[in-house]
Amino acid sequence: MIELVAAVLLGVAAGALSGMFGVGGGILFVPTLALVLGLSQLGAQATSLAAMIPVACLGAWRQHRYGNVRWRTALIVGLGSAAGVAAGAALAHGLSEDVLRRLFAGLLLVTAAHLVVSELRS
Repeated sequence: MIELVAAVLLGVAAGALSGMFGVGGGILFVPTLALVLGLSQLGAQATSLAAMIPVACLGAWRQHRYGNVRWRTALIVGLGSAAGVAAGAALAHGLSEDVLRRLFAGLLLVTAAHLVVSELRS
Protein backbone atom coordinates (compact mmCIF):
# COMPACT_ATOMS: atom_id res chain seq x y z
CA MET A 1 0.00 0.00 0.00
CA ILE A 2 2.85 2.38 0.82
CA GLU A 3 4.43 1.67 -2.58
CA LEU A 4 1.14 2.50 -4.31
CA VAL A 5 0.80 5.83 -2.50
CA ALA A 6 4.46 6.63 -3.19
CA ALA A 7 4.01 5.80 -6.89
CA VAL A 8 0.95 8.06 -7.15
CA LEU A 9 2.73 10.93 -5.39
CA LEU A 10 5.80 10.46 -7.58
CA GLY A 11 3.66 10.46 -10.70
CA VAL A 12 1.91 13.69 -9.71
CA ALA A 13 5.20 15.38 -8.76
CA ALA A 14 6.97 14.23 -11.93
CA GLY A 15 4.05 15.36 -14.07
CA ALA A 16 3.92 18.79 -12.44
CA LEU A 17 7.68 19.33 -12.63
CA SER A 18 7.92 18.11 -16.21
CA GLY A 19 5.10 20.47 -17.16
CA MET A 20 6.87 23.40 -15.51
CA PHE A 21 10.25 22.66 -17.08
CA GLY A 22 9.05 21.38 -20.45
CA VAL A 23 10.75 18.00 -20.23
CA GLY A 24 9.28 14.53 -20.41
CA GLY A 25 8.09 13.08 -17.11
CA GLY A 26 10.31 10.04 -17.59
CA ILE A 27 13.37 12.24 -17.11
CA LEU A 28 12.19 12.75 -13.54
CA PHE A 29 10.14 9.60 -13.02
CA VAL A 30 12.74 6.96 -13.95
CA PRO A 31 15.40 7.99 -11.40
CA THR A 32 12.74 8.34 -8.72
CA LEU A 33 11.33 4.88 -9.41
CA ALA A 34 14.81 3.42 -9.19
CA LEU A 35 15.89 5.33 -6.08
CA VAL A 36 12.67 5.51 -4.06
CA LEU A 37 10.85 2.34 -5.05
CA GLY A 38 13.97 0.27 -5.67
CA LEU A 39 13.14 -0.77 -9.22
CA SER A 40 15.95 -1.85 -11.52
CA GLN A 41 16.92 0.60 -14.26
CA LEU A 42 15.19 -1.57 -16.85
CA GLY A 43 12.09 -1.93 -14.66
CA ALA A 44 11.96 1.82 -13.99
CA GLN A 45 12.25 2.66 -17.70
CA ALA A 46 9.60 0.11 -18.65
CA THR A 47 7.24 1.33 -15.92
CA SER A 48 7.69 4.93 -17.02
CA LEU A 49 6.91 4.00 -20.63
CA ALA A 50 3.81 2.02 -19.61
CA ALA A 51 2.58 4.99 -17.55
CA MET A 52 2.53 7.09 -20.73
CA ILE A 53 -0.11 4.92 -22.43
CA PRO A 54 -3.19 6.27 -20.59
CA VAL A 55 -1.88 9.84 -20.82
CA ALA A 56 -1.34 9.54 -24.57
CA CYS A 57 -4.78 8.01 -25.07
CA LEU A 58 -6.47 10.75 -23.05
CA GLY A 59 -4.55 13.45 -24.88
CA ALA A 60 -5.41 11.99 -28.29
CA TRP A 61 -9.08 11.71 -27.34
CA ARG A 62 -9.24 15.31 -26.12
CA GLN A 63 -7.41 16.66 -29.17
CA HIS A 64 -9.66 14.58 -31.44
CA ARG A 65 -12.66 16.36 -29.92
CA TYR A 66 -11.09 19.67 -31.00
CA GLY A 67 -10.48 18.32 -34.50
CA ASN A 68 -6.69 18.49 -34.17
CA VAL A 69 -5.74 14.86 -34.83
CA ARG A 70 -4.60 13.68 -38.25
CA TRP A 71 -5.37 9.98 -37.87
CA ARG A 72 -3.40 8.77 -40.92
CA THR A 73 -0.26 10.53 -39.67
CA ALA A 74 -0.94 9.31 -36.13
CA LEU A 75 -1.19 5.72 -37.38
CA ILE A 76 2.11 5.98 -39.25
CA VAL A 77 3.89 7.57 -36.28
CA GLY A 78 2.30 5.03 -33.92
CA LEU A 79 3.42 2.06 -35.99
CA GLY A 80 6.92 3.50 -36.27
CA SER A 81 6.99 4.06 -32.52
CA ALA A 82 5.86 0.49 -31.86
CA ALA A 83 8.72 -0.80 -34.01
CA GLY A 84 11.12 1.49 -32.16
CA VAL A 85 9.85 0.27 -28.79
CA ALA A 86 10.35 -3.35 -29.81
CA ALA A 87 13.89 -2.64 -31.01
CA GLY A 88 14.69 -0.55 -27.93
CA ALA A 89 13.37 -3.21 -25.56
CA ALA A 90 15.46 -5.88 -27.26
CA LEU A 91 18.52 -3.64 -27.00
CA ALA A 92 17.83 -2.77 -23.36
CA HIS A 93 17.53 -6.45 -22.43
CA GLY A 94 20.95 -7.03 -23.96
CA LEU A 95 22.65 -4.30 -21.92
CA SER A 96 23.75 -4.47 -18.31
CA GLU A 97 22.09 -2.37 -15.60
CA ASP A 98 25.28 -0.31 -15.31
CA VAL A 99 25.31 0.54 -19.02
CA LEU A 100 21.59 1.44 -18.92
CA ARG A 101 22.20 3.75 -15.93
CA ARG A 102 25.11 5.44 -17.70
CA LEU A 103 23.13 5.92 -20.90
CA PHE A 104 20.23 7.38 -18.92
CA ALA A 105 22.63 9.67 -17.07
CA GLY A 106 23.91 10.86 -20.44
CA LEU A 107 20.33 11.57 -21.50
CA LEU A 108 19.83 13.59 -18.30
CA LEU A 109 22.95 15.64 -19.03
CA VAL A 110 21.86 16.33 -22.61
CA THR A 111 18.40 17.35 -21.38
CA ALA A 112 19.88 19.65 -18.74
CA ALA A 113 22.18 21.25 -21.32
CA HIS A 114 19.24 21.76 -23.66
CA LEU A 115 17.27 23.48 -20.88
CA VAL A 116 20.19 25.76 -20.09
CA VAL A 117 20.73 26.69 -23.75
CA SER A 118 16.99 27.29 -24.23
CA GLU A 119 16.90 29.55 -21.19
CA LEU A 120 19.95 31.50 -22.29
CA ARG A 121 18.42 32.10 -25.73
CA SER A 122 15.17 33.48 -24.31
